[in-house]
Amino acid sequence: MALLITKRCINCDMCEPECPNEAISMGMEYYEIDTDRCTECVGHYDAPTCQQVCPIDNTIIVDPQRVETNDQLWDKFVVLHPAG
Repeated sequence: MALLITKRCINCDMCEPECPNEAISMGMEYYEIDTDRCTECVGHYDAPTCQQVCPIDNTIIVDPQRVETNDQLWDKFVVLHPAG
């Protein structure tokens, strides 16, 4: 499952630099997550860092429109970060 930043976002700039997949960027009103790049930090960390650094509870949630298995998230990680 990719993550989604809700309208609760206060644009504090905490999440964007923490994303190892560069999936977070400023949208028209608040930060947005590129679901094609979001692996929920699979391959990098034990938990999504954006959720951990966000100061507002329940602002970054699982995107109900983008349900992915752990295997699918790993596959996406491999595509985004091919072995050099």
